[in-house]
Amino acid sequence: MRFIDTCDSWPGCTTNAVPGRLFPASWSVKEFLSARRAGCGGAGAGGKFPQRWYALTLACAGKFLAGGDMLLKGRTAIVTGGGRGIGRAIARKLAGEGAAVLVASRSAKEIESVAAEIQQAGGRAKAVAADVSKQAECEKIARAAREAFGTVHILINNAGILGPVAPAEGTTPEQWDEVIAINLTSAFLMSRLVVPGMYEAKWGAILNISSVAAKAAFQMNSAYSAAKAGLLGLTRTLAAEGARKGVRVNAIGPGPTGDTNMWQDLAGQLGPMSAHVVDGILQGRLQTTEEIAAAALFLVSDQASAITGQTLNVDGGMAFY
Repeated sequence: MRFIDTCDSWPGCTTNAVPGRLFPASWSVKEFLSARRAGCGGAGAGGKFPQRWYALTLACAGKFLAGGDMLLKGRTAIVTGGGRGIGRAIARKLAGEGAAVLVASRSAKEIESVAAEIQQAGGRAKAVAADVSKQAECEKIARAAREAFGTVHILINNAGILGPVAPAEGTTPEQWDEVIAINLTSAFLMSRLVVPGMYEAKWGAILNISSVAAKAAFQMNSAYSAAKAGLLGLTRTLAAEGARKGVRVNAIGPGPTGDTNMWQDLAGQLGPMSAHVVDGILQGRLQTTEEIAAAALFLVSDQASAITGQTLNVDGGMAFY
């Protein structure tokens, strides 16, 4: 079920059908209709909904009760690093378009919260606490997804850590290995587990969340940038292997994303230098997790059926190839 906000945010609805938010974004259509029958107003409605607004909203809602315009109806997705930030936004976005979503992360509390949000909105979700840098843990994730929802159609390799903000000579081999294992090796481990099922189904989409750091020249992030650049090579190879088997593989290169713990941590360590990073963005602002999630939805849906092996920069204008 879609995350409901305003009717004008739904495809096919009149843009002025419902001016402003009339009910909580966490409500499902069923909850909205129940509240309407009980004569309850939504957030800011101040009582019963005006009849003309209800009629217009119901006309839109009926499409979604029937599953009409959902881009990912019947699909199953795995989102690693799904407990917060970009992963959380993507998990919610995919669930809002009809996908059953397994969210994975090392933090059980965070992913259980995300799964609960999705379920409360009428979607299907499962949380699995796991460390994706370990093969056995990746196997646990893939197995849990298949047992809960069937064939895995979509994989979002989003798990990642920042690692040391230090020059190369100040980065230890242990720190290097940890960043590579979580940011790069995990994507390989998860991908190799789900592609056989995708090949059998003759449909699949893998999306690797890379970074502008894979293309730009920034100081003090040798392990992180190397891992993120490695994801782009893995993306192209997997795309070549799966292209004639119904599987597409792409990557997103997010720029600095302001509503993530990673950026806030990095900005805190960089201090005044963080302002120079923002100055280097053509749009002159940070990106948002919702902007990254919107791009992710497009790339894993059939709207991007002819796109594979590509990296989409979602960075406000930082990288240009």
